[in-house]
Amino acid sequence: MASVNKVILVGNLGRDPEMRTFPSGDQVANVTIATTDKWRDKTSGENREATEWHRVVFNGRLAEIAGQYLRKGSQVYVEGSIRTRKWTDPQSGQDRYATEIRADTLQMLGGRSQQQGDGGNSGYGSNEGYGNSNYAAPQRQPQAAAAQYQPPQQQQQQSAPRQAPPAPPPAPAAQPAAPRPSAGFDDFGDDDIPF
Repeated sequence: MASVNKVILVGNLGRDPEMRTFPSGDQVANVTIATTDKWRDKTSGENREATEWHRVVFNGRLAEIAGQYLRKGSQVYVEGSIRTRKWTDPQSGQDRYATEIRADTLQMLGGRSQQQGDGGNSGYGSNEGYGNSNYAAPQRQPQAAAAQYQPPQQQQQQSAPRQAPPAPPPAPAAQPAAPRPSAGFDDFGDDDIPF
């Protein structure tokens, strides 16, 4: 019989990544990710929540990325598998076990300011992230200025006598949708995928 060892987490880092480098040059990043379940208690009607903490290990390139970009509070999406490590405690000589998630996929969620932990100073409206180039971040126009803006072609037309605007093209005739043949359980469109 086939078996599956798959974990998907969406949560927040509890602390900055703990980085280690081996003599071979390989890197490992250890993080803790908090996931929170929220529900309403049926008997009392109060809102309840329970937070679960998960140990996650990133290896290789994922460890480099985690160490460079992740900070305490960063929201992440992680896919991986559960692994149990065994080691001997040097002080007591007893065998110890640790259950961790070995990450295969990492996706940083949230805004750029959340990833950098700078309190929201970067992102839209600032010039950070564009390096030393001469490019500036896009700026929003005030509403009054936006209402007064006219493209250059329209400004030229104002000096000429006004003509009636061209009629819009006729709308195509609506055709009934052809029934889609049902092929079974595996036949679903992209609309059904939540991500």
